[in-house]
Amino acid sequence: MPKLTQRSVTALPVEPKDYFVWDATLPGFGVRVLPSGVKTYQVQYRKGARTRRAALGRHGTITTEEARTIARGMLGQVAGGLDPVEEIALERMAPTMADLCDRFLELHVDVRLKPGTARDYRAQIRQRIKPALGCFKVTDVHRKDVANLHYRMKGTPTQANRTLAVLSKMFNLAEMWGLRPDGTNPCRHIPKYKENKRERYLTHAELMRLGDVLTAAERDGSETPFVTAAFRLLLLTGCRLMEIQTARWDYITDRGLELPDSKVGRRCVPLPNAARAVLAGLPRTGGHPFIIEGKRPDAHITDLQHPWRRLRAKAGLDDVRIHDLRHTYASIAVSGGMPIQMVGRLLGHTQLQTTLRYAHLADDPIRAAAETNSAAIFASLSTPPPRPSGPGHLRVVK
Repeated sequence: MPKLTQRSVTALPVEPKDYFVWDATLPGFGVRVLPSGVKTYQVQYRKGARTRRAALGRHGTITTEEARTIARGMLGQVAGGLDPVEEIALERMAPTMADLCDRFLELHVDVRLKPGTARDYRAQIRQRIKPALGCFKVTDVHRKDVANLHYRMKGTPTQANRTLAVLSKMFNLAEMWGLRPDGTNPCRHIPKYKENKRERYLTHAELMRLGDVLTAAERDGSETPFVTAAFRLLLLTGCRLMEIQTARWDYITDRGLELPDSKVGRRCVPLPNAARAVLAGLPRTGGHPFIIEGKRPDAHITDLQHPWRRLRAKAGLDDVRIHDLRHTYASIAVSGGMPIQMVGRLLGHTQLQTTLRYAHLADDPIRAAAETNSAAIFASLSTPPPRPSGPGHLRVVK
């Protein structure tokens, strides 16, 4: 057949076995006739020692000339040294975002991240990333796709920014693993939402109310001594919740609470006398390794959120989170004149910027000192304070 045409392809007979008919004017372009009667346009060429062939579309779905145009373009790529059929095969086998998520969890999250951070990453992937992007090919995700996901989460700006951060790390690793070209991270240049940092510190009166509630809970047995001790230790040390919740007796030394691993790695938390008194008052089950004992043998307590909700309700502190106890520790230290750098070391911060969120509290003692000083000076003045003049006030001129 000198040249394939719409009419000539339609007229090709159906035989018991499939066969090919090749176009004489464009070598490598042809049609395959199947016993079922289906006819598909084909392109075929040799690349090295291999013969490559790919279907271009069904006869009737595309015309002969449309198929010829596609074949001519692919054969032109072959002449330029490319292998379009191999690229199509690789594209079909390319991993999806769901595959990348699984690999990211296995090779990065489970290996390099702390358990708490790993849980957060898994939740982000399970609840947000996989449902939105899981069926996409890794190479097919563009900035607009990530931006749309980020925009749909605008009602929860903090979560939106966390999802963006997880995706960004995931695409950086995808580039390192050769799953995307270098410099194609689609998260770049997507602005984060402004987050309203929540700052809640307990006042002196609130601390007294909380102390009364903790004491009452200890006396009436409504909470275990380990629960009340946990919250006292959080206030007295400024520790993170998991640092106290998972602390062991063998971590306690003359230096303090020596944590072999924390959010910032190994660190030693000073234990003042008040904190050591709380520890000394705790009952100890023989051989139990954890300070804050749980209900199961040889296990620490796993839930302090429910006890905290009960206790804060009794103290009238419904808007106070457990982490705000750590903020309170820092605020009292800064307000008392402790240098920011020292507060950062007590809290276990690795970046000064993290501690600077409390810097404005250092103004409180300065304002108080200014008020005390000016009051002393004013009291020493012999002249009475000036009275306001204006309507209703008579001014006597002698």
